[in-house]
Amino acid sequence: MKTTVDIADGLLQEARQVAHAEGTTLKSLIEEGLRAVLSRRAPRADFLLEDASIPGDGLQAAVNTASWDDVRALAYGDRL
Repeated sequence: MKTTVDIADGLLQEARQVAHAEGTTLKSLIEEGLRAVLSRRAPRADFLLEDASIPGDGLQAAVNTASWDDVRALAYGDRL
């Protein structure tokens, strides 16, 4: 399909130079640019985080009142 668009002189000149340097056509360069912009603006599906929770009632009684240092020591052992 043919259409007419107004492009700033400097931008058009730069695009022609890039097209020539890359051995492609101005049409191909414009189409590539339009595809890139349209893909960036395309609506994206909402991200849904999978539920990875586990059953239970929270911390064990022995850990429920422990300090953070104690909990970390239990989790990492002697790897600290």
